[in-house]
Amino acid sequence: MVRSLLTFSLLLLAAAARAEDKPAGIPESYKLQYSQDFAEPAALKDFVFSDDTAWRHAEAKDDSPGALELQKQSRYTPQFRSPFNIALVGGQTFGDCIVEADCLQTGKEYGHRDMVFVFGFEGPDRYYYTHIATKGDDHANNIFIVDKAPRLKISTKTNTGNNWGLNVWHKVRIDRRVSDGSVKVYFDDLTTPIMEANDKTFGKGWVGFGSFDDTGKVSRIRIWSPEAVKAQAPKFVSFQQKVD
Repeated sequence: MVRSLLTFSLLLLAAAARAEDKPAGIPESYKLQYSQDFAEPAALKDFVFSDDTAWRHAEAKDDSPGALELQKQSRYTPQFRSPFNIALVGGQTFGDCIVEADCLQTGKEYGHRDMVFVFGFEGPDRYYYTHIATKGDDHANNIFIVDKAPRLKISTKTNTGNNWGLNVWHKVRIDRRVSDGSVKVYFDDLTTPIMEANDKTFGKGWVGFGSFDDTGKVSRIRIWSPEAVKAQAPKFVSFQQKVD
């Protein structure tokens, strides 16, 4: 009897621990498919970059965790007007997924000061991204699609802007559902989205991080999904002609 009670107690504790590991708002059917805290420089091998010389491993220091750092502008020109600085999680594609990351924007303050979060990436000219910026307009602080043409705003909801601050880490969550085309973007407050969109153009694709033309750090990446498909992300090819 005592042994049975002990076994039952251990099972309850294990279940509680698993529940604590899965943040609020993650569906029961989702599993943690990718996790990266950038404890070692070798973590960069997980990524495919638009320009690998623009990125580096940042060691943990004081209150800052180890991170993937975009330290300068990429020497990359996309075929169509779209973000220049992208780092893709290169070995897996995701359909329905929830992506979380801690982010630190390290650029100067101005209206379009941003960080970018990529999803449904099929190629450098076909993907979605959300642009989180200080102020919003048709080219900033919205959800966009790149579909063999310059990026186009597809948001059905957004806010007026987001304060990145100075030396302030922020939690970002992207909730994407392929089945109904919904996208929700959260910034610090994981209960109320700052942006929403609905689009079914793309299905499964790679997930990534970066900036349109600023700098920043990304850490504590978590990707939750019912499944992940092993697939190598395509390489980026720079175009010499002027981007529209």
